[in-house]
Amino acid sequence: MAEETIVLTYSNEASGETLVSMRVLEIIAGLAAQEVDGVSRLRGSLTERAQEAFGRRVHGKGVELQQTKSGLDVDVYVYLNYGVSVPKVSHAIQQRITSQVAAMTELQVNLVNVHVQGVISQKITNTIDVNNLFGDESDTEGTKK
Repeated sequence: MAEETIVLTYSNEASGETLVSMRVLEIIAGLAAQEVDGVSRLRGSLTERAQEAFGRRVHGKGVELQQTKSGLDVDVYVYLNYGVSVPKVSHAIQQRITSQVAAMTELQVNLVNVHVQGVISQKITNTIDVNNLFGDESDTEGTKK
């Protein structure tokens, strides 16, 4: 099965043509979305998560592209950090993806649909003091003042 590609056209007709794989465009859009403050991660399939578990970084996950006559339609599936403004982060994702794809490929992005899959809360790290297990701060080892 051959990968779907897009032909980039330029005003100066140089010899040959430039073909860009849809996978490359997915990577560009995925990285652009991950750069936005408030995005925790993108949705990934089970095989992509397994690859990440073994240390391989998978780009382009959570991004689906569709080529239309007038340009690209992008669907991005994200998990956001708890406490962020969903509309503001979604708008920032839309702008970032549109500008990055246009800057790198000069392709027109028609729309970017942001699908918020969930909200990730901050991990709270509990530190346990082995010398003070019960949180008693007073020093009662028989010292008199």
